[in-house]
Parts: sequence; C-alpha cells; structure tokens
Amino acid sequence: MKNGKSRVCVDFTDLNKACLKDSFPLPHIDRLVESTLGHELMSFMDAFSGYNQILMNPEDQEKTALIMDRGTYCYKVMPFGLKNARATYHSLVNRMFEQQLGKTMEVYIDDMLVKSMEASPHLTVLKVCFDILNQFGMKHNPMKCTFAVPSG
Repeated sequence: MKNGKSRVCVDFTDLNKACLKDSFPLPHIDRLVESTLGHELMSFMDAFSGYNQILMNPEDQEKTALIMDRGTYCYKVMPFGLKNARATYHSLVNRMFEQQLGKTMEVYIDDMLVKSMEASPHLTVLKVCFDILNQFGMKHNPMKCTFAVPSG
C-alpha cells in the first residue's frame, strides 16, 4: 500500500454469488456536482476505512472466514469486497444524515460534502455534521479532508 501498511485481501467471489443483491441506489455524481452551485463554502471529508466502521451481524461473521498460517479468522466489521458493502454503507450514511442531505450535505459512499450558501453559518453546519458522526462513532481520515473551500 501507499502508506506502507499491509492489507488482507480475501476473495469473496463464492460468497457474493450466494448473496442477494441489495439494490439501494447510489446518487448520480452529476446531480451531486450540480447541488453545489451557488454555495459559498464547502468542506470535503473522507470516511476512514468506511466499510470497516460497520459491524457485521454476528450470524454472518463466520461467512467471511479466512484461513491463515496461525488459524481461522472472520471479520467482525464489514470488509471491502462484499457484494453489498457499498449499498449497506451508503444506506447507513443516508439514514445518519437524513435531515441534512440535499440541504447542507451531500454523500457519495464514503465521501461527504458539507456546503453553505453563505460563509457565516459554515462552522455551525460542520458542527451538526460532526455531532452526528460522533453519535454514530464514525471516524474520518484527516489526511483526506479539506475544510472551508471557497466555491469554484
């Protein structure tokens, strides 16, 4: 990896074939870009290993089992590579930010945009966002966040 850390890669092909597809719709990126027009300030945030912040249902953990030299392990959090991980994650953040979406926030999977029509309320809008993130225990990658960017 770019940061020098190792990452476990598991082939979930057979598991994914056995799973029903979650058809939760992802937003169209064009609509998200258009929704930023007219906003004075924007902050861009990236969830830290977003999928890994969602706990697996204990009944489903054994389905993610992997065999390694020192034993058999299973995921307690949602791993990258599961068929419905993207839809599950996006559904969660849509519920988290239900009141803000389309108004002061936009979300595309693990990328979040906080927007303000005027600069003065931007910190208040960010505080609401962070309060919700804290309530759900969701972390962001500070290296991939940019705050209070002027429009354009």
